[in-house]
Amino acid sequence: MKTKFIAGVIATCFAAPVMAQSSVQIYGIADAGITKTKGESARIFSGGADGSRLGFKGTEDIGGGYKAIFNLEARVELDTGTQTPTLITDNPGLYLTKGMTALPPTLLAGIRNALQPKGGAAVNPEKALFDRTAMVGLITPVGAILLGRMYTPGYEVFAAADAFETGTAGTWGGITGGAAGFTALGADIRSQKSVQYRIATPAGWGGSVMYGGKQSGYLGRYNKFYGAAVTYKANGFDVGVGHNHGYDWMDRTSLVTTTVGGSFTTGAFKFFAGWHDQKNMNSALLRDYIGAWDTSIAPTLAPLGAPTATALRNVFVTNITRNSQVDATSYQLGAHYKMGAGRIMASAARQNDHTASNSDATLLALGYDHNLSKRTDVYTVVAKIKNQNDGQYTPGVSGSPGGFTKVPGDDSHTFQVGIRHRF
Repeated sequence: MKTKFIAGVIATCFAAPVMAQSSVQIYGIADAGITKTKGESARIFSGGADGSRLGFKGTEDIGGGYKAIFNLEARVELDTGTQTPTLITDNPGLYLTKGMTALPPTLLAGIRNALQPKGGAAVNPEKALFDRTAMVGLITPVGAILLGRMYTPGYEVFAAADAFETGTAGTWGGITGGAAGFTALGADIRSQKSVQYRIATPAGWGGSVMYGGKQSGYLGRYNKFYGAAVTYKANGFDVGVGHNHGYDWMDRTSLVTTTVGGSFTTGAFKFFAGWHDQKNMNSALLRDYIGAWDTSIAPTLAPLGAPTATALRNVFVTNITRNSQVDATSYQLGAHYKMGAGRIMASAARQNDHTASNSDATLLALGYDHNLSKRTDVYTVVAKIKNQNDGQYTPGVSGSPGGFTKVPGDDSHTFQVGIRHRF
């Protein structure tokens, strides 16, 4: 089915040149490398500096200053050929089940395996064909109207402020989010089932507003979603302010983020700075967690009697509700220095956790990116994360979260080398 669909799109692309004033482009990124993380064996990864992808985009000039556009972008994992990347490490994340020791040991082990199955999908568990972007829109003389699954306004500002451009072990996003790791997001990267309005002026000012209804947000669990950003891209500046606001299935405020930052380029230097506030007291995944208990675990506890089964459920619900919450502020400073055909990259980032866990984290990273041609570059990065208390952050890559350290509070360091080709 998917093969036939892709073939149909490609056939349309080849037919496009005969259509007046329209164009369709096939593009992509092939990015892979090797990473060695403290206490782990070396691994091949996909999507180090950039997520590997295959995309189709097109425009049609329909006159009067109007253009129809579309963009379809599929995730491609070069290490496996699938569309569902796994974590870089296999260590279990323990924070989501913190406080659940009153549960029978075998039951607790089963819950941990269900929350994070070894080799399970860390991104795109739905195995969506065009998980990265699926959008159609209309450019008008007064802005663009876009519909589908797209990057959120707040995340676009976050990405512009990241000295490692949301990739490799040095990416600022490696320590944002809750101590529960990839299951407690610190930002809605994309939102599906959304409509967006964008505008950009010749003076460099721009803005965007996004709204999503039911099943919107990055994971498609929101009742509704709002996002907005104001940006300025001129005179060496690429800066902005972005805000995202999601609501869970009960229409309660879920993940809310505010981001301020960007970059400034002068001569051979490019400086980065960013501030990111994230808060989520009502995780949109709670319904999934509690629903799994009620459908899969509750029936097995029936022989214990209603009082015992209810008490065990209360232990789970109370702790999973608290452990899925996020309340933190992140900061990052970084810089690039152009040197011949390459550039040196460096950054320092701090995650200040405001929950009772106080699981702060500090990320330090240094890298070098060398252009072999206009389309191909090789890169190497070293990064270290210092964890506190329940923190298990470990460096990942653009296409996959790092996962967890073996022990909460343990430090982690990583060395990566990779190659990226754009086509």
